[in-house]
Amino acid sequence: MSRHVAIVTDSTAYLPPRTMERHDITAVPLTVVLGDRALEEGTEISARSLAQALQKRQSVTTSRPSPEVFAETYRRVAESGATGIVSLHLSAEFSGTYDAAVLAAREAPVPVRVVDTGMVAMALGFCALAAAESAEAGGTVDDAVTAAEKRAAGTYAYFYVDTLDYLRRGGRIGAAQALFGSALAVKPLLQLDGGSIELLEKVRTATKAIARLEEIVADRAGSAQVDIAVHHLAAPERASALAERLRVRVPTLADLYVSEVGAVIGAHTGPGLLGAVVSPR
Repeated sequence: MSRHVAIVTDSTAYLPPRTMERHDITAVPLTVVLGDRALEEGTEISARSLAQALQKRQSVTTSRPSPEVFAETYRRVAESGATGIVSLHLSAEFSGTYDAAVLAAREAPVPVRVVDTGMVAMALGFCALAAAESAEAGGTVDDAVTAAEKRAAGTYAYFYVDTLDYLRRGGRIGAAQALFGSALAVKPLLQLDGGSIELLEKVRTATKAIARLEEIVADRAGSAQVDIAVHHLAAPERASALAERLRVRVPTLADLYVSEVGAVIGAHTGPGLLGAVVSPR
């Protein structure tokens, strides 16, 4: 068995499967509860099924992985030859996933560093990639954590939603902000800030909101070499069009990812989500 530092994340990182395989990154699934059925994200419920359920106003909630699931993952990874594990997860403001990982890490057969990245979606995914690249270069657990934290510090995530109702229902944004965002048919632009979701700007129409999202991301990219991820839920045309415009507007673009978010994030944003993550290398 090879001896190495292993990278674990969770299913909300939304890394492409081939990328995860290439870098040997393990993702622990969160759960979506649809009616009375508990379904693992990524294997048992698709984004399309989730969007259809939301449009029908079915009851949808989400839950963290159990400490037992993390414990089994750490055991399996250790048996593959890992001498240490870096476990990187979505913001603890959104989920108890980080806490469950911390509990499991105490009993793991090898040292485990659990990190609350304060991120989600490919903002988390880019952190996991940075950690994996550090480990592949022979870095220690500390080196991989430092690489992930450095990547997180420079990464920004912005997104547009058709309505703040889903975020309000899930407790991910305050009732006052939700009311403010929905007043007079205002279309909200939001950002990740300090591990939580904050209202960034109010724009009158969806078209203007998406144009403003593009402008913000292009300005944030500046002259640095950056990776960009464009996310959506049930809005593939919007996502493809935004990605192509950013490809033209950001000459320093390295890698560009376009993907639909999974059911866990989709449950809290609703159909029509369009997001962009910009992450300097």
